[in-house]
Amino acid sequence: MAGAAQSRQGWRYRANVAARVVAGTIGAYAVAALFAMALARILPMGRAQAVVPATLLAFLIGPAVTIWAFLARGPWRAWAGVLLLGGLFAAIAWAVGAPA
Repeated sequence: MAGAAQSRQGWRYRANVAARVVAGTIGAYAVAALFAMALARILPMGRAQAVVPATLLAFLIGPAVTIWAFLARGPWRAWAGVLLLGGLFAAIAWAVGAPA
């Protein structure tokens, strides 16, 4: 009986870690890319000049999202944070539209 409980607990732990790893890698990449896209469209400069600072700042957002994925109370909260930020940045990029 104890062996079955330990194996179930081990499976849940592994699934928890796997969900956080996916949120911290793929999710962080997506959020950083959406952040760079939104910021490049907001910055008041030409296309080529706006992409450089937006991308450099996105390099700070990626690790922050990864840290959040592992600091969140559970994998559902980690994914909620990733999806919320991604949706926010996507909405900003969509609302601003294509740069001039």
